[in-house]
This record gives sequence, C-alpha cells and structure tokens, in this order.
Amino acid sequence: MLIGDVARRSGVSARMLRHYESLGLVRPTGRSEAGYREYSGEDIQRIFHIESLRSLGLSLREVGRALDDPAFTPAELVEDLIRETRERIARETELLTRLRRIGAAEPADWEDVLRTVALLQALGSESAGKRQRAALSSALSSAGETPVEALVEAALRESDPNVAGALRWALARSGEGALAPLAEGLASTVAKVRKRAVQSIAEIPDDAATALLRDALTNPDVVVRRYAALALAARGVADGVPTLIEMIVDGVNDTDAADALGALAGDEDRAEQIAGRLVGRLPRGAAGAPARLRVTQALADIPGPTTTRALAELSHDDDRAVALTAAYILKLRGDT
Repeated sequence: MLIGDVARRSGVSARMLRHYESLGLVRPTGRSEAGYREYSGEDIQRIFHIESLRSLGLSLREVGRALDDPAFTPAELVEDLIRETRERIARETELLTRLRRIGAAEPADWEDVLRTVALLQALGSESAGKRQRAALSSALSSAGETPVEALVEAALRESDPNVAGALRWALARSGEGALAPLAEGLASTVAKVRKRAVQSIAEIPDDAATALLRDALTNPDVVVRRYAALALAARGVADGVPTLIEMIVDGVNDTDAADALGALAGDEDRAEQIAGRLVGRLPRGAAGAPARLRVTQALADIPGPTTTRALAELSHDDDRAVALTAAYILKLRGDT
C-alpha cells in the first residue's frame, strides 16, 4: 500500500509518516517499481500501535522504546503518565477557575483584567499579610471591581483569623452577590468550610442573608446551626432560640448563647417563652448540676414571673452552687 493510501486509511498524514520513518519508528518494507514507499500489513499495524501509545501521552521516543526494547516494562511509565496527567489537569483546572473568575468580574478593558489577576495572585499568596492587604483593598474597591467568587473561595479556605476577618468584611461590603457561593459552602463535605461559610453569611447585613441563616438552623452540622442561631439573635430574630438553649445545656459557647437570649428577651411575651423553654430544660439529679447552674445563670437576664418562680425554686436546689447562684440573682432582681 502506497503512502497516500496509508494516510487516508490510518488518519496519519503523509508528512507524519515520513517523520516516523526518519525516526526509525516505521520503515516501509518495500518500494514500488517507480520507487514509491510501500507499506505492508505489519507496517500498518505498527502505525496503529504508535498512534495508540501516543494517545496515552507517550512521547515518540517512549513509543519507540515501548515497541522495540524487549526489556521495557510499562508499569513505571504508566504511573509517571498518571502523575503528569493529574498535574496537568490541576494546572488546567486552576487556569479555568481563574478565567471564570475574571469573566465573572466583567472586565471592561485589559487594565481591569490585570487588576483582577493581581488580586487573585495576592489572595493566593503564602504570606498572610499580603492576603490580608488584598482582602482589605478589595473591600475598598468600587462596586463591581472585585470578583466576588474569588473572595468567597479565599474566605472558605482561609485559616488565619486576621485574614479571615478581612475577607468576611470584604464579603459583607459586596452584598448579596456573595450569598449564592456561600450557600454552596454550607453544603460542603468539609466541616471547616461549612463553618467559614456561615461565619461569612452572618456578617452580611441584609434580608437575604437572614433568610439563609434561618435555613441554616436545619443544617445537619450542629456547628453551622449554632453560628446561625447566634447571628440571628444579633439581628433580633428568635428562630434560633431552641438551638441557643441547647448550647447552654450542653455547655458550648453557653455565655454567648445566654447573652443572645438576654438580648431577645426585651419583648415581654418572648421573655416568657424563653424562660419557659429554659425551665423546661432544667436537668435533675447530681449529674445535671453543671447544666442547671448554666441555665440558672442564663435566667439572670430573662425578666418575668416564670423566671422569678424558677429562681425561687432553684434557690433551694440540692447543689449548693446552683442554690447560691439562684438566690443571688433573686436578690439582684429585688425578688427576695
């Protein structure tokens, strides 16, 4: 078969076939009477073998070794190819992500593109100080100049508390645009990412963020629920009261939870409801004394008759610390 026929049937150009011949990969076994190259069936099969190995990412040099060196073993080379392919995919994925972020910023000119690239590089710096300065700078930029998705991703991976605070501030200034990617963060399989997401949402002061925090009260992650409850209380929203009470009973950020309940108890009806819920969670027995003490302390900032009756009863508690605390609070309230 002449070279033109081989090229048509194999899909390998005549020029590439000549290149293979120059490298010694495929040598036509014969020549026609006119001096043209003629390829045998075995030659054509070797061409297909070459193309198959090239499709795996082997160089032509490696293809030649694979086909001609009897001592050549593929296992090590395949492992190298797997590693190189993973590294290439990671690089391409990073590039795609960067391009997507730049596109989301809707740059008007190349100056905007360069500004966005500089921000992305700074947010990815190994220097915490540089990352913090980038976050603060982005917060002071004009609306629309900062790629919000880049800020969200940086906030969700940031471990340095100072940088994280700067990023949350920047996101709070960016408005509702950050909420959709942050909501995705709440569904992450990584606990730290979920925590950072709810912390960031908590600092965005608008109704959409409040609605997202309400939804977060049913999140499977108890840490997310606790942060959401505290943030909602700071906004005067009482939906997280049951979670706040659980925090007090369990002794997890109980001081913050008690403060949050106290802030919500300014309304008389709500104060009675909170007091009733707290009293309903009073554990009995010696084992429950620490939790009873925390509930007693939380009742200090809850006005109303339900609290007064509970404190009067607790002032006679079998646990001395609980009894003394309840009696002291009653005295401060003027209920003794």
